[in-house]
Amino acid sequence: MPWLVAGLGNPGDRYANSRHNVGRLVVEALARADGARFRKSRFLPAEVAEIHGSGERILLVRSTRFMNESGPSYASLAKKHEIEPAQIIAVHDELDIPVDTLRVKAGGGNGGHNGLRSLQQALGTGGFLRVRVGIGRPPGRQDPADFVLEPVPKRLQTDLAILAEHAADAVRSLIEEGLEPTQDRFNGSAPSV
Repeated sequence: MPWLVAGLGNPGDRYANSRHNVGRLVVEALARADGARFRKSRFLPAEVAEIHGSGERILLVRSTRFMNESGPSYASLAKKHEIEPAQIIAVHDELDIPVDTLRVKAGGGNGGHNGLRSLQQALGTGGFLRVRVGIGRPPGRQDPADFVLEPVPKRLQTDLAILAEHAADAVRSLIEEGLEPTQDRFNGSAPSV
């Protein structure tokens, strides 16, 4: 059965290097490693790259809609390719996890994350897998919305790219090894530089 990896984020150059776009960075890293290119999906607001791992067909998806409206893009592609929610991996930023830390889990709520809320509503369930990428809380009294949407400072962009590669490894592990081995290996881990 195929897999769908939903790289949650916002389209456009304005948000390309923001913390909120780490999900998109992860699917881009997966595509790049496999030499795959994203192509516009026919009739759907999404871009898709297809790769294979352990004999599995894997659809890497970036919605072309903003995060809070992106769920139907992923749900429609899943329906079109007959992919069950248990075969969907949502990759997203997480304020409540320390920076440079991953948490892999199945199911759960949306924790106020608009991308997850949209995906849950579109699928009619929260029963999908998640790779939660820790971005930490904003410094001082900075508004969390500003923090997640502002461009990452140049001095931190390499760290964000390394973290995206680490999260891409967690996605591969979920598909190839399953949930528990992936949790044992990646939960709480920081990428080694």
